[in-house]
Amino acid sequence: MDLQDFLLRARVLKLYRQALRIAGRAPSSARAELKQTVRQEMENNRNCSDKQRIRYLISEGLDRLKRLDEMLDMQGHH
Repeated sequence: MDLQDFLLRARVLKLYRQALRIAGRAPSSARAELKQTVRQEMENNRNCSDKQRIRYLISEGLDRLKRLDEMLDMQGHH
């Protein structure tokens, strides 16, 4: 594993932790399903080794997470 791989892996893990943290703010009725969706998304791309694709997925994940965070804020789930 070179430095670039290490840094990408760190970014993926950070994204995963952020996603679980934000999912924990969701209403209790949706929380478990949302956390399962986050886990499934990560699992689906677990074996991806294309660095460009990984960067794209991280960017896409951050965008989706930002929208979810904003939606939860608007609904009053802090």
